[in-house]
Amino acid sequence: MNKQKLLLSAAAVAFVAFGVARPAAAETLDVVASFTVLADVVKQVGGDHVKVSSLVGPNGDPHEFEPSPADAKRLNAAKVTFVSGEGLEGWMDRLISASGYKGTPVVASDGINTRTMVDDGKTVTDPHVWNSPVNVKVWVANIEKALSAADPADAADFKANAERYTKVLTELDAYAHSKFDKIADDRRKVLTSHDAFGYFGREYNVSFLSPLGVSTETEASAADVAKLIEQIKTEHVKTYFFENSNDPRLVKQVAKATGAEPGGELYVESLSKANGPAPTYEKMFRYNVDQLAAAMAKSS
Repeated sequence: MNKQKLLLSAAAVAFVAFGVARPAAAETLDVVASFTVLADVVKQVGGDHVKVSSLVGPNGDPHEFEPSPADAKRLNAAKVTFVSGEGLEGWMDRLISASGYKGTPVVASDGINTRTMVDDGKTVTDPHVWNSPVNVKVWVANIEKALSAADPADAADFKANAERYTKVLTELDAYAHSKFDKIADDRRKVLTSHDAFGYFGREYNVSFLSPLGVSTETEASAADVAKLIEQIKTEHVKTYFFENSNDPRLVKQVAKATGAEPGGELYVESLSKANGPAPTYEKMFRYNVDQLAAAMAKSS
């Protein structure tokens, strides 16, 4: 009996020793992203090693977002924080001050070939970089680098996820070209709520006209609206779209004055809820491409 006890004790010690010798599993990183589109891309790269929350929720407007005390608490607890940058998150500095967050947000758009635009008489950088999957590849590289620095033990997984998702983005780019390249240039024109499709337009040679500038916080003057109506009539723009995160009244007013027909809803700065048509960046981009291409084909 004593011999059996001794053997059991030895086995228990060996088991415990083996357990101690095993490397501890890397902890799941608490990550905060400024808005849903960026949060989804972070999830694609981070996989099971990250728990990502988005400050701006589904169908929310990142320009007019008002952070809450709960947002400050989430930010304070984050191991890594991501913003898109280029002036999109004007509220972020205030939130950092209010939350006591000690880190420095990772700017996902660093390194992107940005475009400038005139907004309210000033030349500004267009912050809506994600509406081209070519730009999102830069996001992916920056996200992989930041996550690997925060969690070196899982760097190989982040690298594999980044490579896989970069292929998805290449496929999205090819998909958009396959839809738009066969449409005549003079038909690639649409009316949208605000000027958020500049990178999409640059990539696929599509002209977007809008009553609002770079931010939904700006207000269109009566003269600007009149000028836009005249331009739409001159250029024979046949279709208008409204955006899931914006007030559609102004674009509907312009459309009514020009005779433009409704093309539907686009997801520009925000994903839909899980049961909507655009719960991920990949689905959002394909959905927008399909909506736009169908409207252009219809008007030709």
